[in-house]
Amino acid sequence: MSDRDLEARFGAGNYAPLPVTIVRGDGVHLWDDQGRRYIDMMGAYSAVSFGHCHPRLIEALAAQARRLDTISRAYFSDRLGPFLARACELTGMDAALPMNSGAEAVETALKAARKWAYKVKGVAADRAEIIACEGNFHGRTITITGFSSVAQYRDGFGPFAPGFRLVPFADTAALEAAITPDTAAFLVEPVQGEAGIIVPPKGYLAEAARICREHNVLLIADEVQSGLGRTGKLLACEHEGVIPDGLTLGKALGGGLLPVSMFLARHEVMDVFKPGDHGSTFGGNPIAAAVGLAALDTLVEERLSERAAQTGTHLLQRLRGINNPLIREVRGIGLFAGVELDPARANAGAVVRRLIDVGVLTKDTHRNTIRFAPPLIISESEVDWAIDRFAEVIDATMSASPEPITESSS
Repeated sequence: MSDRDLEARFGAGNYAPLPVTIVRGDGVHLWDDQGRRYIDMMGAYSAVSFGHCHPRLIEALAAQARRLDTISRAYFSDRLGPFLARACELTGMDAALPMNSGAEAVETALKAARKWAYKVKGVAADRAEIIACEGNFHGRTITITGFSSVAQYRDGFGPFAPGFRLVPFADTAALEAAITPDTAAFLVEPVQGEAGIIVPPKGYLAEAARICREHNVLLIADEVQSGLGRTGKLLACEHEGVIPDGLTLGKALGGGLLPVSMFLARHEVMDVFKPGDHGSTFGGNPIAAAVGLAALDTLVEERLSERAAQTGTHLLQRLRGINNPLIREVRGIGLFAGVELDPARANAGAVVRRLIDVGVLTKDTHRNTIRFAPPLIISESEVDWAIDRFAEVIDATMSASPEPITESSS
């Protein structure tokens, strides 16, 4: 059986991979099992922001793996402290709690917000509420899917945990109207990724922060996708000078090599946790800490946030310069862009499959949108090559009949 047949035979059917088998990666390029090279314009949903197999990160992983692997948090390690300190220094947070996946970081934030509501704000037991946004994507645990507004993410997984309320994204009036004395936190993505790369109007996050402060509600920013340079700043919150009460990071924090995430917060929020309240066997293990620290140092020393700002401006200019009626809207900030296609005339999933044939790899997402989120190390000439191929495919698609629109399986 082929590799794909084995995966189909023995794997769960929770993904529908594109018809390409990747066997090697280097920088912004990937190679399939036939030796064909592609340019990676998705960056593993922002997890490969440093490019594939970055030498510095590989060396950090290998050196630590040769010295010490997992010991659990039952003991101190000489790797975790420096990692947490660096993360707090860069983000302006007081303390950090390491986990593995982005969803785990969000779950940690939810637990912290609820306990803060009871221990600090004085909300009555079991009455705390957390507000999130319609179109959100914070992960796939059963708690998180319970406050998703995507029907497929919820279908067949109820009953769900109570205590969550949804408001329209980028609507500060709706946020303020939803707040009650029992509201613990507002959980928000500064830029909604899976929803179709939705960038809110300027001033939205700053006004949301003001409303939260006025009502003694925590502002928790989910920057698992948008953080660590993706939008042209270390954090997307920085575009509006906002320092949240809590922050989740993941994806790029592991350098594309292994899952590393964390919840960061100011002391008043983090100090609600006592020994035994929360934990993770692998969270903050020495290898993860070594790679995470190397990733943060690499981000700063290679000025990748600044590169993303410059190259991202070029990417968006190129995308907005494509004159084709199939394109309904181009949205984005930094190296985080989405091209929404007219669903009556083109299927984003079909366009993505055609891009494979011309050597470009990416993935569609909601609102019939094609995402462009390449490694932050990408050059303007590499962007040009990829967008030239995209323009060619879009032009060729004009003469083809649109395929039925289906939601992305990302």
